[in-house]
Amino acid sequence: MKLILSTGNIMEGGSSIRRDPTQKSNAELVASFRNNFAAHSLQTDGMVNGNGTAKTHRSNYKTWTHMADDGRMELEVPKLSFDRSGLQEEREQYDITLKLFYLSGAPIEKRAVQTREAVNLVLKELHMPSLNLLIISFPGIYFDEEEDCPDKISTRGPVEAEPEPLESQIETWKVLEQLHKEGIVRKLGIAEFGHDRLQTFLEKTTLRPSVDQINLRDCCSVPKSLLKLAKSQHVELLVHNDCSNVLPRGTVRELLGPGPDGAGVLAETTKPEEKQKTLHGEAHAPEEGLKGEVQPLWVVKYTAVVKNRGVVEDKGYFAVAELTE
Repeated sequence: MKLILSTGNIMEGGSSIRRDPTQKSNAELVASFRNNFAAHSLQTDGMVNGNGTAKTHRSNYKTWTHMADDGRMELEVPKLSFDRSGLQEEREQYDITLKLFYLSGAPIEKRAVQTREAVNLVLKELHMPSLNLLIISFPGIYFDEEEDCPDKISTRGPVEAEPEPLESQIETWKVLEQLHKEGIVRKLGIAEFGHDRLQTFLEKTTLRPSVDQINLRDCCSVPKSLLKLAKSQHVELLVHNDCSNVLPRGTVRELLGPGPDGAGVLAETTKPEEKQKTLHGEAHAPEEGLKGEVQPLWVVKYTAVVKNRGVVEDKGYFAVAELTE
């Protein structure tokens, strides 16, 4: 079963997530999903807490999610609604940027379908026909490892995934080239490419990337060799602060699980006899929820900026995971 997670527009009043610029985007991602799930799943029950606030309870996930009714095994968390007005101005008033994270463990051969799905979800959400820039992030690539950084410091911790062969990345790039050819995407970009990888990539691709987005977390300055290459090939270097592993498998289970901070979509993984006993010595009744193993497939982050004001009007995330028994 496919699980489609969405945050909605996190810039809207009550749901806006104000993130510290030094904080990794993973914290924003998790908080945004959690807030959106709570907004749809929590209901007041007419009772009042001791501090005067209304008591709430979490409703059954079936009341606020949506299962595709055309035979597809797809669950929207929460139910998607594309009937809102979307962006308020004409298309040319916006810079719309997407960053698509391919996640470790997801099948490489399905990226063509996944890429189009991610782009289509965002365009439907924004009610727009095209976007300005699509950046793709491959798992297992770290800018500081791509470069011999003189100012390198070790802060990352364990390597989360091994980088895939450059040939697989070039094959994936062909999907983006087709989107560009169709007029859906105006510019393409990659993330974390150091000098050597970028040079080889430029030599082997027909439509060259316009942007290389790099994380200077462990490398305090951009190496001169990369600066020279990027300038000579008209590749814009942009700095970002995104997590390398933006949505680990355990994070998805925490977000959707039955715990106090979960959405109650997934069932408890422990066996009934292993559940915590009550004061009377009786086991808690198992909570209703979907069972199985979760594999995150991809995450897309999108922003729509009003050009003449530099204001972010819409920002959010979609993610897709596979649930298998």
